[in-house]
Amino acid sequence: METAKLDRPVYLDCAASTPIRPVVLDAMMPYLTEHFGNPSGGHRMARSSRAAIDDAREVCATLLGFGPHEIVFTSGGTESDNLAIHGVCNANGIAVCPETEHHAVLYPVESHNGRLIGVTSDGDIDLEHLEAVLDEDVSVVSVMLVNNESGRIIDLDAVAEVRDRCAPQALLHTDAVQAVNWLDIVNAARRADMMSLSGHKFGAPKGIGLLAVRNQVAVVPQILGGGQEAERRSGTHNTAGIVALGAALQCLDESRESEIGRLGGLSERLASGLTAAIPGCFETIPQSQRAAGLLQIVIEDVESEALLVLLERHGVMASAAASCASGAMDPSHVLAAMGMDRTVAAGSLRLSLGWCTEDWEVEHAVEAIPGCVEQLRGAS
Repeated sequence: METAKLDRPVYLDCAASTPIRPVVLDAMMPYLTEHFGNPSGGHRMARSSRAAIDDAREVCATLLGFGPHEIVFTSGGTESDNLAIHGVCNANGIAVCPETEHHAVLYPVESHNGRLIGVTSDGDIDLEHLEAVLDEDVSVVSVMLVNNESGRIIDLDAVAEVRDRCAPQALLHTDAVQAVNWLDIVNAARRADMMSLSGHKFGAPKGIGLLAVRNQVAVVPQILGGGQEAERRSGTHNTAGIVALGAALQCLDESRESEIGRLGGLSERLASGLTAAIPGCFETIPQSQRAAGLLQIVIEDVESEALLVLLERHGVMASAAASCASGAMDPSHVLAAMGMDRTVAAGSLRLSLGWCTEDWEVEHAVEAIPGCVEQLRGAS
């Protein structure tokens, strides 16, 4: 197979990060160049920045089903998850989450006498196990709406019903970082007391996110200082990032329905093309149960790390699992929790689509990936 000659790489790693939308970049640029005043100040330039933040807060609140005073701007999803769990549990609280959560939730939960919920072989929450681990001592239950590796969609209403029955005092948090692209987020997260988002997953820059907190929920701040965000998160506001977050969320809301149809069709083309062309290749979650643009496949007798290296040489950028600081390809804890054999899971590949994905990228991937797999199998 010859090396692909492309004007740009095929980018199928949108679950890790997306490029900034052009309209979002246009919206944020004035706040990097002209309106750079510190929004905590009292002069005209400061007031201009503060007004922009207020406008973005209103947009985010409306589109997420919260009130403006319930939006806490943060540096991203990880900080938002940590604020939700640490901010509720304090020193002695007990936190609960599924074994398949992102480590931004798993590690904080484990630090608070963590209780982990099992999942089914298709990645759904084991509601009977959830019921067994809940009691009057639990402070927070954290369940993501869409799994960041498998794309599995979780019914948060069903989780909330068990919480209401077994631990009504516990707050329900959802990491909606992946979900906001693919679900009617107002409806899907209606039972959540807290919700985390990260802007770079849907066309805003890295370094901006939010935690939406229902009015009755008190969170203890984890960053102390100037008392910004109604004393819930100190630090000088990232004005340009906040403006970008609001603009990106507005774009997403306007295009979500059509993009689900478009990208769902492309994802199905990927899935059907690869499973037909590659023996021993299968989806971990069927399309009916996963987010439209997030596809995880497993390819038997291939190690994903070697496959990713070869794919990059042919112009295809993908991933095996969630991104981490080291870039190492550890076996997926998500697939392990679903009961998949470690050796088989070593061949997992995540192909995630987003607002920037074009048809030709999927067509190239369907052509390139089987050849790379064949090359690796032949070499072994």
